[in-house]
Amino acid sequence: MDKFQHRFGFISICLGSIALVLLISRCSISFFDHSLEKFEFSFPETELRRNVYTSSGEENRVVVDSRHVSQQILTIRSTNSTLQSKPEKLNRRNLVEQGLAKARASILEASSNRNTTLFKSDLPNPEIYRNPSALYRSYLEMEKRFKVYVYEEGEPPLVHDGPCKSVYAVEGRFITEIEKIRTKFRTYDPNQAYVYFLPFSVTWLVRYLYEGNSDAKPLRTFVSDYIRLVSTNHPFWNRTNGADHFMLACHDWGPLTSQANEDLFNTSIRVMCNANSSEGFNPSKDVTLPEIKLYGGEVDPKLRLSKTLSASPRPYLGFFAGGVHGPVRPILLNHWKQRDPDMPVYEYLPKHLNYYDFMRSSKFCFCPSGYEVASPRVIEAIYSECIPVILSVNFVLPFTDVLRWETFSVLVDVSEIPRLKEILMSISDEKYEWLKRNLRYVRRHFELNDPPKRFDAFHLTLHSIWLRRLNLRLT
Repeated sequence: MDKFQHRFGFISICLGSIALVLLISRCSISFFDHSLEKFEFSFPETELRRNVYTSSGEENRVVVDSRHVSQQILTIRSTNSTLQSKPEKLNRRNLVEQGLAKARASILEASSNRNTTLFKSDLPNPEIYRNPSALYRSYLEMEKRFKVYVYEEGEPPLVHDGPCKSVYAVEGRFITEIEKIRTKFRTYDPNQAYVYFLPFSVTWLVRYLYEGNSDAKPLRTFVSDYIRLVSTNHPFWNRTNGADHFMLACHDWGPLTSQANEDLFNTSIRVMCNANSSEGFNPSKDVTLPEIKLYGGEVDPKLRLSKTLSASPRPYLGFFAGGVHGPVRPILLNHWKQRDPDMPVYEYLPKHLNYYDFMRSSKFCFCPSGYEVASPRVIEAIYSECIPVILSVNFVLPFTDVLRWETFSVLVDVSEIPRLKEILMSISDEKYEWLKRNLRYVRRHFELNDPPKRFDAFHLTLHSIWLRRLNLRLT
């Protein structure tokens, strides 16, 4: 009897201990959930934005018959994600939204902090930023939290690949970097993702599907089929009508291709070089991609950062050379083509002259829009330390959320083109040196590095997408 009572007492103690552990665990989980809920923060979309602010050289062309567009994308990569219970998925999605809420509160708090010592080493020249404190905090929050899920459907060259050695190189370089297995921002668990990437290349769609008849229908058919495929295989597109998804394109036909799906055009984040606000580009949800030309995959040696570049004499006041197309360039050439020796303006540069030598020898470089608003000339001017003179209509400049373009460029209304020399001559030597000094600081934000470096073009593009996701609060 005593032996039975002893065993019964021991079993009671064990059961009591297990119950106590379960109770503590439940209380800990509840406390963790409650502490996250305390950071729940909501504000209008404009509140955050106000405070934070081909020709291809590729080889081995693959022939793709545009009549079989749907067949091209039906080769589906196997996914690595495992099945999870619905409560676990919901909990992970809630953690994503709660993490965003904490990030919003942190950024808004930092936006009123003017202590430059906090970010001086990473952002040494605060003048070129709208709010350096908010940018720095936002960037840290992005590094801490931001995860991108890349859909695995589709096969190269149309998907998971892109040009890396052309005027559209930024498109291929971004796809290549975000696809890398060890990229810190990529997640293979879609339920932990903040955004979802549609990894097709518009440049390659044009190259392999375009039939030369000015008809973008084969491209739109492909994209429409691709979205139908991923929305059938996964619940994420239909859950938000694509609001937390993004596409990326540097080719001029990026906007046309995005018309393949109504939600892609109106709801999704479209990251594009051709950022024309008169053609549906919406800065509150879309992102301007800087057009960076890398023939051969590298920056031209004449544009690489060096002491000789900074010390180059600048005998010319302004410079332009380029074809006459679009609505702006004819005005520029009509008024200034070979009219003034201080401002060499050419339709096509004579073969014995070097384009980049002229840029390195000029104080200001004219950057007029062509057929489309974007041009690699803007970035080339930055690289050559030639102050960009932006001559465009409806062009949303890259990274305007965080950069103050007026501190390193000159914005001139197209109607003022006849007064270009007068406007430039009115800029004092002191202001010119200030603009040029700022240009040196801003250069790194428009550079593509391999591997990418903090605050470079790859990371600031990601940060622009991060800001759009911050502005989107899902229920």
